Amino acid sequence: MKRKKCNVCKELFEPLRSLQMVCSPKCGYEYSKQQTLKSWNKEKKVKKENLQTVQELMKATQLVFNKYIRERDKDKPCISCLNENPKKVNAGHFYSSGGHKNITFNEDNVHLQCEYCNTYLHGNLIEYRKNLIDRIGIERVEALEKIAHHTRKFTREELKDLASKYKEKIKELKKV
Repeated sequence: MKRKKCNVCKELFEPLRSLQMVCSPKCGYEYSKQQTLKSWNKEKKVKKENLQTVQELMKATQLVFNKYIRERDKDKPCISCLNENPKKVNAGHFYSSGGHKNITFNEDNVHLQCEYCNTYLHGNLIEYRKNLIDRIGIERVEALEKIAHHTRKFTREELKDLASKYKEKIKELKKV
């Protein structure tokens, strides 16, 4: 039979059986421990995902969405002050995500914003609106204003779908 490399110690050995993966009983014990640990980690991951609350999923989805916005707008200036090279950038919401859950994940509502405008000027909303009209047009801004005050509760499945959707979009943007 052809020589194989042991899955544990990586030494070459001559297997006695065609499906033999390890060179010795000692390596067999280690291999068994590794496989048990691997299956436990998979099981633990599934259990952990199933135990996540809607709030935890909302927070995780928000992180992915904000990362997408920063990646999408990375070559654009701050939406409020038009600073071309801010030191730190955020995904700034025109309508806050705390008070307007309906449009938290609306791409027209969120744009790259420098940390100064977003944090210290509380969004610099007057300039934000002016520049938002220039960027997406008055029709889309008015449509955003129309739906901003509707109420909405996201389900676990919706949040999981949104998170995977924006992870895919991030991958696509990084390819380009």
